Amino acid sequence: MNSFVQIRRDLHKIPEIGYQEFKTQQYLLRYIESLPQERIEIKKWETGLFVRLTGLKPESKTIAYRTDIDGLPITELTGLDFASEHPGRMHACGHDFHMAIALGILTELVNQPPEVNVLFIFQPAEEGPGGAARMLESKEMQEWMPDEIMGLHIAPEYKAGVVASKPGLLFANTSELKITMKGKGGHAAYPHKTRDMIVAGAHLITQLQTIVARSVDPLDSGVVTIGKLEAGTVGNIIAETAELNGTMRSLDPETMEILKSRVRAICEGISASFECEVIPEFNQPYYMVYNDEESVNDFITFAESYEGVEFVHCKKAMTGEDFGYFLKEIPGFMFWLGVDSTYGLHHAKLNPDEKAIGIAIGLMRDYIHTK
Repeated sequence: MNSFVQIRRDLHKIPEIGYQEFKTQQYLLRYIESLPQERIEIKKWETGLFVRLTGLKPESKTIAYRTDIDGLPITELTGLDFASEHPGRMHACGHDFHMAIALGILTELVNQPPEVNVLFIFQPAEEGPGGAARMLESKEMQEWMPDEIMGLHIAPEYKAGVVASKPGLLFANTSELKITMKGKGGHAAYPHKTRDMIVAGAHLITQLQTIVARSVDPLDSGVVTIGKLEAGTVGNIIAETAELNGTMRSLDPETMEILKSRVRAICEGISASFECEVIPEFNQPYYMVYNDEESVNDFITFAESYEGVEFVHCKKAMTGEDFGYFLKEIPGFMFWLGVDSTYGLHHAKLNPDEKAIGIAIGLMRDYIHTK
């Protein structure tokens, strides 16, 4: 078995959520410190790492390659013999793949250095509360600021061997949404003495669904999804509190501001109608992933002629990724890596095709050598 497949499996066993990636950081450090160190410098940042590889012409430019390292609060249901050993945690977004690929590229480039310097960014908290913006502002990155940056994300819908990307907008602007509601609880037999937050919450959810349909230009795109509602205790007690959690997506920053404005207005209306407190919070905002045209077209030209890879010109997606913060400041690109899984991202049965690991390592190793 390919050693980087084994690394992926090792990492798959120890998923940790944002800024709690202690075992993951230790594993990454042990491996990186086992490599020849002549050209490597390592700096810790929170639970992440910066690893700088000095090229054969260190006075030339620096290319960055970023991988995310955190898992999700999901109970794994794959049945794999290397399934998560951490209850309620899973690498359900492929960050175990991402890390194994990054270590593979680093290993190849240590053994056969490119002309350029390469900064490997092992970023925590991509799934939340967000690590890219803070890493970008860190003194460590300011000292090693790259000229270009690149990264990948697994794509269950594509076969292993397929790589997909496009110039311009690739992933959406996103914002997580939390709405806290407080009324007055009481006995189900005396509803007139209460302020029922289940009823208020139901009306709120229904009204939130009108935002995209009636407040967003039909030629634009937007998403407002409520994925979680918590309220009540038992059937004969009227709920005093409720909490709604969801996500919002848009393909441009202006539309995101429209979504937020309408959420606030609807919450104020529900508050007045049901005589209760309704407090919206917008958390974990992610800037759109916008590929630099020159950078991504250079990669596309390379990938289209690379043996063993099929390049696909894909459409933009409502996926969110905090890699967008890096691209906002540094020219670069992100691409999809096909992994052919029946189950999609963030699913408890996600099971990507491990053949994609070696494909990605070879592709990126050889591409970096062209820089």
